[in-house]
Amino acid sequence: MSDTATMAGLDPTTLADVLRVAGSPGFDRIQDQIRRTGGCSDPIHLTGGTVTRDRTTGQALYSYSTTDEPDGRLRIACGNRRASRCPSCAWTYAGDTYHLIRAGLVGDPAKGTPPTVRDHPRVFATLTAPSFGPVHNRPDNRPCRCGTRHPENAPELGTPLDPETYDYAGAVLWNNHASELWRYFTIYLRREIAARAGLTQKAAREQSKVSFGKVAEYQKRGAIHFHAVIRFDGPEGADTPPPPWATLTLLTDAIHAAAARVRVDLKAAGDYPARALCWGDRLDVRPIEAFGDGSEITEQAVASYVAKYATKAAETTGTVDRPVGNKEALVLLGVPDHPRRLIEACLDLHPLYPDRKLRDWAHMLGFRGHFSSKSRRYSTTLGALRQVRADYRAAQHRAALGLPDPDDAPEGTTLTLAHWVYAGHGHTPGESWLAANVRRDIEQNREIAREARMEFEDLNDQGER
Repeated sequence: MSDTATMAGLDPTTLADVLRVAGSPGFDRIQDQIRRTGGCSDPIHLTGGTVTRDRTTGQALYSYSTTDEPDGRLRIACGNRRASRCPSCAWTYAGDTYHLIRAGLVGDPAKGTPPTVRDHPRVFATLTAPSFGPVHNRPDNRPCRCGTRHPENAPELGTPLDPETYDYAGAVLWNNHASELWRYFTIYLRREIAARAGLTQKAAREQSKVSFGKVAEYQKRGAIHFHAVIRFDGPEGADTPPPPWATLTLLTDAIHAAAARVRVDLKAAGDYPARALCWGDRLDVRPIEAFGDGSEITEQAVASYVAKYATKAAETTGTVDRPVGNKEALVLLGVPDHPRRLIEACLDLHPLYPDRKLRDWAHMLGFRGHFSSKSRRYSTTLGALRQVRADYRAAQHRAALGLPDPDDAPEGTTLTLAHWVYAGHGHTPGESWLAANVRRDIEQNREIAREARMEFEDLNDQGER
């Protein structure tokens, strides 16, 4: 479909702004900035500039100022991880998460993880919430309790059979404490490992390390569950082999025992009774196999799965992706009944548990933790991956300008001064349309490149056979 045909479906305000932007003197530069952000949906605007000088002579080798930009501003990508907020930046975040998780499974010396890590015992564990009441589901494609065989994308899936008896307070309080449950799980896991190895906790720590990378995902019912890669390492982490006693069976048994021990007690508050928060009984622990051995739980599959859910949040359940001030707003926003009741439970419980900040996290159905996290020694960090990308782009920019590489030039030969001020964010309606088209083109090019790579790999496999 051509841009002209696409523009025909625009509302008058957006169409008028597209024509305004397209007719402006700086249109080419505006397009260039949008492309450089990857079609970011909500770019950050900066004003200011930078200058690089020769320390000895004081000569300006390069200077840039936003006063030369069409609107006096520089746009940079927002970096939001949520696909509902910015698909472009979320794609980058998912890619970084994929490489982070994959490096901890197959090894990558460039990311600080040796290839020998593939020989370490590792599992893919899923820890879920308990039941808060029966919900519509698809038990092995059999009829639901309601007597209906629900299709895969039926809107009623995950909603209570009887909303009036469903424990909405328990559901949001569990979400709110999910991060504490995970923290206690990691503590008990190390204790259970030591007990099964017949060692003191100190001796077990001196001989082995447990590394993990995890992601939080919302189930259809609105409850959080965690997917985690858990790996046995030697005393120095991934660089050292685990001791002989650190087996896959021991790790699996310890995970089950540790999950069963976790308990967070809540005192009674108002009309709500005291309760104990625990993991659900549906704990799944599967060994991760090498790619190509016929198993579904492969290194690549696990890394792809974790990356996929690192960019999603509570909006997948039908709620909104930003804070909600009051119950009346839920009606105006058209939030479906089940997530609306969960949000209302957060607002009702907030005065009783003020330290839990349930009102602030009501749009997240109470959850207030990190959606993806890892232990220190699992692999590289997201910050390190971003820095590599920034360094690469900076090197490209210096090469295009003919500036010396700081690593090659004598120390202290150049001095770079920069001054930036936040000046807003977002697009005008016309710029949003342009950004969406840039993002669409980038996605199409990625898909074409992916298909070409897969075809090339298939040809190589046929040649080897």
